[in-house]
Amino acid sequence: MKEIADHGVRFGRIAAMLPVADIDRAFRFYATVLGFTKVFENGNPVGFMILKRDAGELHLTLQPQHKTAKFNVAHLLVDDVDALHARCKENGVRIIKGLQDKDYGLRAFVFEDVDGNRIDVGQII
Repeated sequence: MKEIADHGVRFGRIAAMLPVADIDRAFRFYATVLGFTKVFENGNPVGFMILKRDAGELHLTLQPQHKTAKFNVAHLLVDDVDALHARCKENGVRIIKGLQDKDYGLRAFVFEDVDGNRIDVGQII
């Protein structure tokens, strides 16, 4: 495979876009369980929303016919994976893959949000 030159183009942020069947329910989940704050919304009724927490940014898009994927749709790096895992369990979040140390240098788990979107959470060890 031929390497592609960057042509002087700098990349900025890239954010996961999660499809959700009920944007208000999804916002409540991400705000209550994970501590995200809404920084932007668009549409009437709202069909798009941007959530932020620290350096993390998440985009929600209203897709009433959303069908869940059986694979991870986003990866989140945190500085205390054990604490976030405990927070998820306390709030009844469905854990898809339990907390474990991986041979590639992450301590990680996978959870499912209220729309079935699977988020892989890891901490560098």
